[in-house]
Amino acid sequence: MADAAYTHRPVLLSEAVDALDVRADGIYMDLTYGRGGHAGLIASRLGPRGRLVVMDRDPEAIANAELRFGDDTRVVIERGSFVGFDVAAAALGITGKVNGVLVDLGVSSAQLDDPRRGFSFRQDGPLDMRMDPGTGQSAADWLAQAPESEISRVLWEYGEEKHARRMARAIVGERAVRPFLTTMHLQEVIARANPAWEQGKDPATRAFQAIRIHINGELEALGVFLDRIIDVLAPGGRLVVISFHSLEDRMVKRFIRKQARGDDLPPDLPVPDSARRPRLRAIGAAMQPSQEEVQANPRARSAVLRVAERLQ
Repeated sequence: MADAAYTHRPVLLSEAVDALDVRADGIYMDLTYGRGGHAGLIASRLGPRGRLVVMDRDPEAIANAELRFGDDTRVVIERGSFVGFDVAAAALGITGKVNGVLVDLGVSSAQLDDPRRGFSFRQDGPLDMRMDPGTGQSAADWLAQAPESEISRVLWEYGEEKHARRMARAIVGERAVRPFLTTMHLQEVIARANPAWEQGKDPATRAFQAIRIHINGELEALGVFLDRIIDVLAPGGRLVVISFHSLEDRMVKRFIRKQARGDDLPPDLPVPDSARRPRLRAIGAAMQPSQEEVQANPRARSAVLRVAERLQ
């Protein structure tokens, strides 16, 4: 199915790019290209001396970037997870010079809407869920051999699914009879195991999200990214993160708060705040989509945008 068949709606588009405070001659990195919504707006604000590095682990996203920006000499296209952004920055000689970095976490609309990718519980397709289908273990392969305790842990920790044990038990019981190969098979088993459906929400929502996060190592990647981001930014450079999951947002919030506080020193030590060597400052409060955006794109409803700036 052609990629063009799917409508891509970048979330918090103007808010995120405004937060980058794009300079015409600046250097920027969009580490989750998707289908280029944010990248396109960033590029439109760059002058001829500006530079934009786009990354994505999804080969279809990279194909889109090549088609759209392949002839733009200001744009560098890198395939890979954003966890390797610092290696890409070093290779390009821009470590410590980047004026803004944007990450839009989670799964894109194009991935969700394409049943071949196996992310959706609304359309039947192969149970894959890998953002890069060429690497790692698919959801089907993982569910075929994971212990019940591990499945339960993933559903509880990453999906905050209160019926995790019951669902894990149902999955293990079903796979002994019939292996999980399709998304709708998994959705049906999870739905039967969920005794308390939330109004307006599919009973498989949390479980599918949890399995996807696990298969793609999303929280681990975010942790590595946050550990390395400050050294890549230039003084005054902006970090802009859009998250869709409470665990992701909590990680980003705590990271910004810790880096804004600086070194952990004894609370009774009489030193000025500057002696704690803070490395970031938060820019504004967390931002969420407007009511109008959520009405136009219901998938935006859980998005949270946070912004921080590297100090000198």
